[in-house]
Amino acid sequence: MDDVAAKERKILVAVDEGEESMHALSWCLKNVISKNSKDTLVLLYVKPPRAVFSALDGTGYLFSADIMAAMNKHSNDVAECVVEKAKKMCKDLHDVKVETRIEHGDPRDVICQMTEKLGADVLVMGSHGYGLIKRALLGSVSNHCAQNVKCPVLIVKKPKSTATNN
Repeated sequence: MDDVAAKERKILVAVDEGEESMHALSWCLKNVISKNSKDTLVLLYVKPPRAVFSALDGTGYLFSADIMAAMNKHSNDVAECVVEKAKKMCKDLHDVKVETRIEHGDPRDVICQMTEKLGADVLVMGSHGYGLIKRALLGSVSNHCAQNVKCPVLIVKKPKSTATNN
């Protein structure tokens, strides 16, 4: 049994702006990371593809270079802010290494690719709990990852009681 406890695991946690991913990270810190483990915790934030910020707005006008630059800066600021918040949650970990990665692209594909590339032992992610319509349009990132990665996937749901008190 000691061999299992001593194994150095790589735990990949996908984080984003949503409370669900921070809840998943918090749950992971309490329930997955053991006190004196030699685990490596990798916090992964995926910036959505630039297609989200098309150069044309809905009326057909082109955005200026200034506006595009401002949108890119905002995207970078959001990424930094999310990663910093996640890192602060991990500040009390002693033997656990915490790494951060900011990647670009479709979160479904990038999370799967990074799980493989980094050789993660487990992938932890939050569930947004989208309704049927939104999930049909956007596709469930957690469902896609659960179907496509080789390692175990832990999908942490945020309790409904706290979600309604916001």
